[in-house]
Amino acid sequence: MKKTISKIKNLSNPDKQGYYGDFGGAFIPEMLYPNVEELRSNYLKIIATKKFKSDFKALLADYVGRPTPLYFSKNLSAKYGAKIFLKREDLCHTGAHKINNTVGQVLVAQHLGKKRIIAETGAGQHGVATATVCALMGLECIVYMGEKDIERQAPNVARMKMLGATVVPATSGSKTLKDATNEAIRDWINHPDDTHYIIGSVVGPHPYPDMVARFQSVISKEIKKQLKKCTGKNLPTHVIACVGGGSNAAGAFYHFINEPKVKLISVEAAGCGINSGKSAATSQLGTPGILHGSKSLLMQTADGQVVEPHSISAGLDYPGIGPMHANLYKSGRAIFMSATDEEALAAAFELSKTEGIIPALETAHALVVLKDIPFKKTDSVVICLSGRGDKDLATYMDHL
Repeated sequence: MKKTISKIKNLSNPDKQGYYGDFGGAFIPEMLYPNVEELRSNYLKIIATKKFKSDFKALLADYVGRPTPLYFSKNLSAKYGAKIFLKREDLCHTGAHKINNTVGQVLVAQHLGKKRIIAETGAGQHGVATATVCALMGLECIVYMGEKDIERQAPNVARMKMLGATVVPATSGSKTLKDATNEAIRDWINHPDDTHYIIGSVVGPHPYPDMVARFQSVISKEIKKQLKKCTGKNLPTHVIACVGGGSNAAGAFYHFINEPKVKLISVEAAGCGINSGKSAATSQLGTPGILHGSKSLLMQTADGQVVEPHSISAGLDYPGIGPMHANLYKSGRAIFMSATDEEALAAAFELSKTEGIIPALETAHALVVLKDIPFKKTDSVVICLSGRGDKDLATYMDHL
């Protein structure tokens, strides 16, 4: 691991062309080039300004509710034989980590003079977070969401509409996150001047993966400080997070990526089983290809057609992973594991009944692997509890 990190000076940020090793870049239609180039040439300058830093910090503290707690889970710790901490992103305003990114991107959009915001969403948390910040800032908000996800995430659809957003169903393909992203990109092509597209994960053309990771890095920044207070050490032995596109994992890993002593564990959605034909375990089933503007690992046929993913969790129902995560996988810096739908449900019920915390279905995948890792009693394990389970109650009730 030390050799891997020494060969690549910084695994957490891309090069000037937006590549993390072999993955990344910007593969976009010519009509989108002005939009993406405007963002690429300005985002680092904007987030480095004193005003941006001040506004971002104030909103995270007073509006989002940061820092979120690092909670010592005594019951999970006793069961799995390690010191297990939950980074409580579920306690952020709107119920998930997604708002860290939407606050940052809306501030960037305002600096660029954009008045109209579009977004895609799967589980609905990113859509809610986008609609929330747009309501705060008085911006028009359009959210694209797969028709299938609209049905299974009805509470979040209602929240978006109450916040003043227009929710547009994506009716093509699998009618899930991939298709919502396609529709959002089409919208952006048709509205290049006044619109900013807030991508919700570490996917898409450069600079999105880097920008989203930077905004979410507040998660690992806080973990270091909080763990120092709890244990006397600012480095955990393990950081565990679920990965679809991978924004919560990018945030939880960010300040530990170049620390070889910290094991990074990414948990993907195996759906009905990795080899069942109904899965979203991209690292195991994917090959290099282009999806939504960047080169990464994605599930595809031999002739390059995207294979439809499956997961009980709408936020992990995506056929690819972000280029940062693809590089972490290929380099061996992160360990990739997976959890089936049934395992995720069981883990969600376990956390609910042992700690009184109902997690999002996405988050539940990260909890599954606790039973598969041989921990030592001295290990400090941090799990990114990326979202709360209110939105998934209908699914949970179906399995009670």
